[in-house]
Amino acid sequence: MIRLRAEYLLDQGRGDEISFRFGNGFKAAYFRWRRGERIAVRGSDVRWTATGRTGADDRGFWDYLETVFAYAGTASLEAELAFATGDDPDIGDVFIRGGHPGHAVIVVDKAGDPATGRNVFLLAQSYMPAQEIQVLVNPNDSGLSPWYAAGFGSILRTPEWTFAAAELKRFK
Repeated sequence: MIRLRAEYLLDQGRGDEISFRFGNGFKAAYFRWRRGERIAVRGSDVRWTATGRTGADDRGFWDYLETVFAYAGTASLEAELAFATGDDPDIGDVFIRGGHPGHAVIVVDKAGDPATGRNVFLLAQSYMPAQEIQVLVNPNDSGLSPWYAAGFGSILRTPEWTFAAAELKRFK
């Protein structure tokens, strides 16, 4: 989720919005990284230091993400996200259970049938550190798979995890 969100914001020209909190609450903002600041971690002390090079090249962006991956995960990301209500998620919404281990899946597409008003959505996942992204099959309805039907109720079952509707969140 962290990688997808960061790459999405960068692609949209919104790089200054890229920011993630570490497990201890430290805010790792990408705009500071681009200014040449780097994150120094010593035990529970985390701070910015002016020790890096400035710029926003691909290598620097990936170095930033690898630092975030080391200190942020589902537990910290879950706390950052806003609750999304209902059982008809939007593209970019995340089913997330923070923890060690925790897990998250993201809504990557949505479609609707204008005649029936029925919506369906497509889920994807990865693991930490950010690896290849996989589209999930729907173990509940092989005829609809890989799509999931909106209106799933209070529980959403994926091949590996079961999420409560209350675990549906979105980026602020």
